[in-house]
Amino acid sequence: MIAYNLGNLWRRLVLPSRIGNWSLTSLQQRLVKTGGRLVKHARYYWLLLAESHLTRRLFGAMVRRIELLPLPAG
Repeated sequence: MIAYNLGNLWRRLVLPSRIGNWSLTSLQQRLVKTGGRLVKHARYYWLLLAESHLTRRLFGAMVRRIELLPLPAG
């Protein structure tokens, strides 16, 4: 149920319009199940993603939309 709610939240709030109509199964298979690794180099972290539907532009667009969401009060 948590995965379903997270998928719905992504679809409503942060996914670019060109993939906003993907089903929750497609989102899971194409975005969530993307292989990758986090590498620390000097003072920076690099997220190295395996080749998939999640491109650098798409990931960047999602992160920018998440940053623009209002913070909850409290």
